[in-house]
Amino acid sequence: MKKFRKVLDGLTTSSPGATVGSPSCGSAAGTPTAAPTPKEIDVQETLVSENFQLCKTVRHGFPYQPTALAFDPVQKILAIGSRSGGVRILGRPGVDCYCQHESGAAVLQLQFLINEGALVSACADDTLHLWNLRQRRPAILHSLKFNRERITFCHLPFQSKWLYVGTERGNTHIVNIESFVLSGYVIMWNKAIELSTKTHPGPVVHLSDSPKDEGKLLIGFESGTIVQWDLRGKKADFRIYYDEAIHSVSWHHEGKQFMCSHSDGSLTLWNLRNTTKPFQVTFPHGKIQKDARKESCKPILKVEYKTCRNSEPFVIFSGGLSYDKAGRRPALTIMHGKAITVLEMDYPIVEFMVLCETPYNNEVQEPYAVVVLLEKDLIVVDLTQSNYPVFENPYPMDIHESPVTCTAYFADCPPDIIPILYSIGAKHKKTGYSQKEWPISGGTWTLGSHTYPEIIITGHADGSIKFWDASAITLQMLYKMKTSKVFEKPKPGEGRAAELVEEDPFAIQMVSWCPQSRMFCVVGISAHIILYRFSKYDANTQIVSLEVRLQCDSDDVISPSENENNPSFSEPGSHSPQPHHQHQHPASPGSRTPEGIKDSIPCLKVKDRAVRVPPGYQSELVIQLLWVDGEPPQQITSLDINSAYGLLAFGNCYGLAVVDYLQKTVILCMSTLDLYGSTDPYQRLTRSPRRNRQSTSGLTELTDNQQSIDMERNKSPTSDHVNGHCTSPTSQPCSAGKPRIPMGPEGPRLTRRGPGRPPFRKAQSAACMEISLPVSHTEESRENSFTRSRSSSVSSIDRDTKEAVTTLQFGESYGRKNDVLPTPCLWVGTSLGVVLLIPMSIPTDQEERMEEPVTMGVSGAVLMLKGSVLRFSFLDCMGALIQPPYEVWRDHNAPEDPDRLRRRKLVHFSPSSSQDACGDGHLAVVCSERQAKVFLMPSQSCLFVHNITESSFVLRADVVSVCNSVCLACFCANGHVMTLSLPSLRPLMDVNYLPLTDMRIARTFYFTNGGQALYLSSPTEVQRITYSQEMCDNLQEMLGELFTPIETPEAQNRGFLKGFFGGNAHTFDREELFGEAAAGKASRSLAQHIPGQGGVEGMKVAASGVVGELARARIALDERGQRLGELEERTALMMTSAEAFSKHAHELMLKCKDKKWYQF
Repeated sequence: MKKFRKVLDGLTTSSPGATVGSPSCGSAAGTPTAAPTPKEIDVQETLVSENFQLCKTVRHGFPYQPTALAFDPVQKILAIGSRSGGVRILGRPGVDCYCQHESGAAVLQLQFLINEGALVSACADDTLHLWNLRQRRPAILHSLKFNRERITFCHLPFQSKWLYVGTERGNTHIVNIESFVLSGYVIMWNKAIELSTKTHPGPVVHLSDSPKDEGKLLIGFESGTIVQWDLRGKKADFRIYYDEAIHSVSWHHEGKQFMCSHSDGSLTLWNLRNTTKPFQVTFPHGKIQKDARKESCKPILKVEYKTCRNSEPFVIFSGGLSYDKAGRRPALTIMHGKAITVLEMDYPIVEFMVLCETPYNNEVQEPYAVVVLLEKDLIVVDLTQSNYPVFENPYPMDIHESPVTCTAYFADCPPDIIPILYSIGAKHKKTGYSQKEWPISGGTWTLGSHTYPEIIITGHADGSIKFWDASAITLQMLYKMKTSKVFEKPKPGEGRAAELVEEDPFAIQMVSWCPQSRMFCVVGISAHIILYRFSKYDANTQIVSLEVRLQCDSDDVISPSENENNPSFSEPGSHSPQPHHQHQHPASPGSRTPEGIKDSIPCLKVKDRAVRVPPGYQSELVIQLLWVDGEPPQQITSLDINSAYGLLAFGNCYGLAVVDYLQKTVILCMSTLDLYGSTDPYQRLTRSPRRNRQSTSGLTELTDNQQSIDMERNKSPTSDHVNGHCTSPTSQPCSAGKPRIPMGPEGPRLTRRGPGRPPFRKAQSAACMEISLPVSHTEESRENSFTRSRSSSVSSIDRDTKEAVTTLQFGESYGRKNDVLPTPCLWVGTSLGVVLLIPMSIPTDQEERMEEPVTMGVSGAVLMLKGSVLRFSFLDCMGALIQPPYEVWRDHNAPEDPDRLRRRKLVHFSPSSSQDACGDGHLAVVCSERQAKVFLMPSQSCLFVHNITESSFVLRADVVSVCNSVCLACFCANGHVMTLSLPSLRPLMDVNYLPLTDMRIARTFYFTNGGQALYLSSPTEVQRITYSQEMCDNLQEMLGELFTPIETPEAQNRGFLKGFFGGNAHTFDREELFGEAAAGKASRSLAQHIPGQGGVEGMKVAASGVVGELARARIALDERGQRLGELEERTALMMTSAEAFSKHAHELMLKCKDKKWYQF
């Protein structure tokens, strides 16, 4: 515990005429500044670096780009491999584990050691890995890297410790699972096929042991060759040569027949009594054409042949559809007797697997379900019902149903909000699912003691919003809403929406949610804002629409009639909303100029009729920005809403607007420059008198010559967004205008410009940046095209005439230095690092509040930071977080109670309420992309400064509660996650966690209370992390157990006759054949054994215990053995080289033996 005593007042700033917070605030990190009167502040900081540790907790969503599937029929757990080397292991709800191969190589195949708590993965880098699943966080025990051959197929028989590995060369190797070393027993391709065969059979595509005799191995080659290899006799029992390439093979459980799927869309059934030709050939989807020829069909990629005790066998396969039908969706075909059912899928099928009652391949299989892994979904089909319904998926696999465009994370929510949202959302659930329980039910999971209500909100490209219950590291969808229902449907390829955004005009950019008041606000890409209230009752409502002209007019002429209808602001603080802001019918006849240029129309059309809205979130108000003189509105970059004030503020690259949503009026609409008033920290040019007559409907034009206007018109309206901040890909170079010349550490000033120069451009300096974002309509190219030089801001990209509003915050504060009592204020942060305080006057009486206007004075305080401002937060003088005031939720649609007055109940957290010891005042924490500062209000003294980064920039910053205290958490573009103490801004944690590889991470990273954060790790997955040591310590308790001790089912009694005539399957001993004593050692150069981290870590832990010396000795012996093995390998290579040299020398001697000297 550390106590800070800082003298806040009594000294003067370094320069007499300095602006508040300019030179004095640019001092080194942690240096206090002075204030007018001496006063002491005691803040006891309890957070230390030991309270922080960064680790991943859980990953939600569908595995991105899946490649492989496996199922343990006894443990009932499922594994999914992906192209990036990830493995997701799923059991009952709550049992969800993510593992990652360090190499990042794609997972080719997965094989469970059934009921052993282990998993084998084969990767595209030709490495086999053995995972230990008997711990909550699986780890690799062994790895085996093949050096000379490519792995194509693996097969592990049930209750066997020998893994068959097929390769691209057509060879089959055998690996001991326990020691993870190769056996000397190898089935070479040239031994498997006849010597007379002139062509190579191709890679091994199938391996399986015969259900009738485990000593027989069926090998399928890609070319169409099938060989049954006698493992004891080391010879082929039979060979099949078929014309069509083979994709998969499946046995009948009796071991007398097997079925193959081929590239021509055919299925062949083979009987072991006669292998010269197939017993049956079928083209399930190939119809006979008029000329008596079969339709050409797509390959059948996989087939499974499963028998039933009381009915016909199931034949289930993927693919095989005819080529001639364009637009047919991928399908899974289920053949049961004579009935053929085709299940069309929404996405291509990656893999499927039939789930059976028994793990033994020589028993009647009794299939009950089929798991289908699609490119973007996982479904399970119930085979026990004739209509084949699907099971309701309990996992959150549909996060990406529409691409996620923004996220929000709220920990420690009010406890009643989750049940309410769930009850509303449950009414809209789909029906028609199978009534049986979800078959993937393995593992155990219990609700831990360290749980509290958590909600994750995701915004999507189609305008939908999803609320998720994220309590106890699980994820379950609570409620879904569609913001597009507020608007009329735009016609494809035409209309106003199509001109601004061709795709996804309703895409969500940012959300703002107050859990206490249940007010919810969304910002869309078409420069629109929708405000929602929550109600448990349905209602008929008329959607109110406001239109705001928040853009610079490119026309420099204002007609007298316009000036009369829209009087200018004569004095700051006396702004009243103008009638033209409100429109029930946006598309007015005068919305286009005579030349056909769009003007004063929104991008989308709001429904102008009364609509029936169901219980849940119901739209209260729609705000849209307007086209101005043919230019589309700039997208909104910042938003804040306060239910106690009844106000909503938003800004973009041009300026700021404040809306009174109780009175449905616009009370402020100004450019960023006009907000400064007389406190502008920059020396700017005075504008022409004509420009001073600018109307309230539009922002003050920043250009005053025709050349600048033309440059504005030629700009591309295309833009991208990071955290909702405007980023223009067509930004012009800074050299086009005069750069700002710094007048001090934080006091840059703008030099006067001559005629013809673009006005008010940002400087080409260390506080400046450039981003190149190619215009593209594909999601992947948008995300991955992120190039950046030394910079200050993701949001300071627009280097035109604009100063963007990057963050907003309502709260009780002191708008001016001489204020005695806190008043409602709006804190405004801009892309130039300027902080503006706008004091407000809000009527306190409820009736007056609905009638009297809210007034705002724009000549408040101005503070300065380096880089674009990202976050505001307020602390009292004891260091406790001050929450913004809010209105207690009440249902506006509830039936009227005559005995009860429906009054607004407001909850205020005044800065002076707990300041008895310290007097009046509070601390303001301001974080920008480069630095963080703590100011004392109302004196506006800068107490602490910390330069967060010089070489990078902060993407996300939040003041969060951790361990009953508060800290500032930051995520930088160079991948560093750091925390700073408050108010002293001491660095507590700095971890190089995740480099910014694409814009998706920057757009979705979000910190919340309790030491948690999340981001979108892939387009389909949400990764949650923790930076709290306490949560890391409790994580093991919160995670589910993958392995539970279960007795393996006993094999059915085969009977005397079946055992006598069915071969000697039970007398087969693989150890005798594949062990080192019989087969010898494999060549060391063929594969390299790599000890896994799981085993090494376990040994290190043991080494610190009672048997530490023995464990250390064992490690030393292992290392010595490894060195001896390397020496032996080098010796073997030298011997091979020597033998080759001897052979060549002998051949040369024989060649030259009988020659005379003159014959050479």
